[in-house]
Amino acid sequence: MNDDPVALGQALRHWRDRTSPKDLGLPLGGVRRAPGLRREELAQLAGVSVDYVVRLERGRATSPSPQVLASLARGLRLSETERDHLYLLAGQAPPTTGQVSPHVPPSVQRLLEQLHGSPLSVHDAAWNLVSWNPLWAALMGDPSPWRGKERNIAWRHFTHLPTRVTHTPDQQNRFETALVSDLRSSAARYPKDAHLTALITSLRSASDRFDGLWDSHAVGFHTTDSKTVHHPDLGLVTVDCDTLTIPGNDLRIAICSAPPATTTADQFALLGAIGTQALGTVKRTGLSRSRW
Repeated sequence: MNDDPVALGQALRHWRDRTSPKDLGLPLGGVRRAPGLRREELAQLAGVSVDYVVRLERGRATSPSPQVLASLARGLRLSETERDHLYLLAGQAPPTTGQVSPHVPPSVQRLLEQLHGSPLSVHDAAWNLVSWNPLWAALMGDPSPWRGKERNIAWRHFTHLPTRVTHTPDQQNRFETALVSDLRSSAARYPKDAHLTALITSLRSASDRFDGLWDSHAVGFHTTDSKTVHHPDLGLVTVDCDTLTIPGNDLRIAICSAPPATTTADQFALLGAIGTQALGTVKRTGLSRSRW
């Protein structure tokens, strides 16, 4: 398995040229020399710098990480076969059926984009954060700076990393039990996934609560439940949260919702307008929301 930077760059340019900004909900933004995505747009979608995209396409960047490749595949809406080809061109082993995959199929991505009025996040079978929409970032805080285990929901919760979310004792018990039970099921389905095994080992060492729940073999399920989000500008935001599982690839989609004509629904509308900017900044600059 050898990397081919030149062929990788050619493939990325081809996939970028064929991807319509309109299909991704991006503004057309004036005259375009080509119908596809601009490098700046791909960089934004994949969470990498424009310079890095340029170096990849010109064959000057070698050995992109699996995380970067997964982000590029999502941004370019690659099929599973195309994603595997991308990994091979980059000298990486494609995700196998025995490993947790972060791949979001294009059909699922389109579905998620139609739910732009609700904060949502996408996670793989190990509860690593894979993707999110602007409303989720505005509500929960921008996760872009998170790296490594910081992007894992179980790690963040059980090691008490900063969060805007609080639960009642009953809500917390249900959430923790469901999360541990879900990870145990994933470990059984993906016994060859070294990252998942290492995560569970680290959690058992770092958290007595996780270790106790793991040893107790407690069983729980993610059901509709309420959460309280402490937003720095809006104050308390009470949301209902549902977790959906996509069959076939074990993606978890966490969707926050609110009944119509409620205070929370009004707060969602305001969050859609201000994005991750502070209210004072928006009033001074008139900044608009970012797009997924």
